[in-house]
Amino acid sequence: MILGSVLNPINSSMLAVALIPIGRAFGAPPAQTAWLVTGLYLATAVGQPVIGRLVDAFGPRRLYLAGTALVGVGGLLGTLAPNLWTLVAARVLLGFGTSAAYPASMSLLRSESDRTGRRSPSGILAALSVSAQVIAVIGPTLGGLLIGAGGWHLIFGVNVPLSAACLLLGTLWLPRTKGTVPDTRADVPGMVLFTVSLTAFMLFLTDPRADRWYLPVVGAATGFWFARRELAVDSPFIDLRVLGGNAPLLATYARQLLAYITSYAFLYGYTQWLQEGRDLGASHAGLLLLPMSLAAIAVTALTGRHARVRGKLVVGAVVQLLGCLALLLLDSGTAIWFLVVLGVVFGIPQGLNGLANQNALYAQADPARMGSASGLLRTFTYLGALLASAANAVFFRSGATSAGLHGMAWLLIAVAALFLIACVADRSLSRVGRDT
Repeated sequence: MILGSVLNPINSSMLAVALIPIGRAFGAPPAQTAWLVTGLYLATAVGQPVIGRLVDAFGPRRLYLAGTALVGVGGLLGTLAPNLWTLVAARVLLGFGTSAAYPASMSLLRSESDRTGRRSPSGILAALSVSAQVIAVIGPTLGGLLIGAGGWHLIFGVNVPLSAACLLLGTLWLPRTKGTVPDTRADVPGMVLFTVSLTAFMLFLTDPRADRWYLPVVGAATGFWFARRELAVDSPFIDLRVLGGNAPLLATYARQLLAYITSYAFLYGYTQWLQEGRDLGASHAGLLLLPMSLAAIAVTALTGRHARVRGKLVVGAVVQLLGCLALLLLDSGTAIWFLVVLGVVFGIPQGLNGLANQNALYAQADPARMGSASGLLRTFTYLGALLASAANAVFFRSGATSAGLHGMAWLLIAVAALFLIACVADRSLSRVGRDT
């Protein structure tokens, strides 16, 4: 379960140090290489709720094996890609493939909890979160080493052996559990409307100009049509009625969106700035992300077994806001020690926020639909990544400069402030973890 669940984080973190080399290889500016991020997360935003429903319907084992096989196909395509847009297609395949393991794992944990009578497997949930943080340590550094050893193609090729390992271990060890939701009808029109709406907004946000006014109009119109359809059909792609009836769960999704706008904007924007604005190589940029990830691992290890979430979220929100303010101090001559300290500061909320929201969802979601609910949590995570990608494209249009980083920092300060308000205002969080 852990190996499958880290496939998405490792593809996210390795790419952070590869965007500049890929852009140089194909003569593409950051506004175009941003689609390597957007392609994966558009696919994931659609794939998570779809595969979450399929996990509930058919059981987690089948979906785990199918998804991890697709990761190998995407990795092979990326390794052989002759141009940027083939790489984007490979990232789309990786997005769909990596959407399976997390909802499958959460579904397996819920069934195991029901079997044993343990209400909240906090240690295992922490292990899933820690494993993602470990990959955040390995990913940028591994990406930098692979680029130095054989070029950016290798960050795609590494998915092939990882996929093979998941298929072998999953076949040998994952239990053959049955689905809990018999309704398997696919809401294809809902999926199409959701995808069109997101794509239209992303096309506009990555290049906002007056002559592209029609894109947000298309996005809003298809989004409205999507919402009306989902409220009317019996088997919707995303059950908005469930969201409307579960205010604490809806608040958890909103917090996840806000937290990961900042997290992913920092991961991709800061890493590109290190290579262009601070003039460091890919391997050195990867090494400078180690303090962030080590801090996240330490915080998760210290707090992961405690099921209470409100204090974690408030502390994480405050530290995240301080980190965004510190971005305004960076320039081409910033000392390395300050960059190390900044990484540690951003690592603290990464260790707190994701795990706290995961534990909140575990307590708030309908147990019979845990696969769908956890898949939707990942969808909001990657909606945050999509908005972060758009911010990178806008503020780094002329390159990853210090001025561009400062402009993005002001946006992130506003987002981090909203996240802090959302954490403080949600009183339902005080009840999560009391009886576990």
